[in-house]
Amino acid sequence: MPSKLAPKSLLNDVAVRGDRIVAAGERGHIVVSDDQGQSWTQASVPVSVTLTGVDFGTDSELWAVGHSGAVLHSSDAGKTWSLQLDGVKAAKLAISAQEDEIAALEQRIDTAPEAQKSDLEYQLDDLNFTLENMQSDLDIGPVNPFLDVWFENAEHGIVVGAYGLFFQTWDGGNTWKNWAPKLDNGQGYHLNAVSQVSGGALVIVGEAGQIFVSVDNGQTWEKRDSPYPGSLFGVTGTGRVNEILAFGLRGTLLYSTDIGKTWTTRDTGSTETLNDGAVDGNRIVLVGNGGAILTSENDGGSFKETLRPDREGLMGVVPLPEGRLLLVGERGAVRTDAAGKDLQ
Repeated sequence: MPSKLAPKSLLNDVAVRGDRIVAAGERGHIVVSDDQGQSWTQASVPVSVTLTGVDFGTDSELWAVGHSGAVLHSSDAGKTWSLQLDGVKAAKLAISAQEDEIAALEQRIDTAPEAQKSDLEYQLDDLNFTLENMQSDLDIGPVNPFLDVWFENAEHGIVVGAYGLFFQTWDGGNTWKNWAPKLDNGQGYHLNAVSQVSGGALVIVGEAGQIFVSVDNGQTWEKRDSPYPGSLFGVTGTGRVNEILAFGLRGTLLYSTDIGKTWTTRDTGSTETLNDGAVDGNRIVLVGNGGAILTSENDGGSFKETLRPDREGLMGVVPLPEGRLLLVGERGAVRTDAAGKDLQ
């Protein structure tokens, strides 16, 4: 529904391309700005579910995702949106892929040596148990949310979400393929964020320290060992080839220079959950719960934490000229100076 308060309501993600900034949040709100967040226009959106992620594929093509398995598409730089995928369709795609995997394993069991059959039959039991749960979820309805979206261009994109949801498209979202079986995520941990880092590697992070990396543009994925067992909610590059920053609960920040083969833990000086980050030259900005803004001017060697007086949670950040910031979160969109103080 149209609302003058949309830019001041909960916004969960923000994306920028040139002068255009697009933010998405609760009640299906998507708002657009062309003046660095000083003014906003609400977009026409066909859903009222909470939206959790938004990304540009090109200057004019965007995608947004959210609860009930919603995937939205805009071809006019975010002014109007259409629904490409919903939770029921996504669940049916996932069930079909699960049934194919079960059929393939049953064929393996038929021809496998007797010594291997017992282990394969255990795997089959797990697959059938998961299939039963998926079918039960479908009976309830589209309950599982997508949590993040990344698009390379107008054709190739990825959406990830709760309980291991993972879909890819290579035709701009006209069709989607369930890619969850390609991940070593048999327990169905939540997948919270997806991003591409300099050098081309794709990275997914999630619950229980899950980190997955693809170096072939999403075709295959390798699980990386994580030094942190808690949830990671965001991932970004540093602008340098193969470097990754992953962050999450209790101010945790992981840093890798070799696309996740090895990691070091950086001391942020914060215990707040970190939700988003951005890199602007040598400046790294991380934002999170409790109004936390963490800034590093030395490539992440050390951070200065600022807690905004309102202590409202922050979900996204866009660096602006002159060190200013555009923050989105519980207060909607807020412009601040480099110290995190509101601009009029």
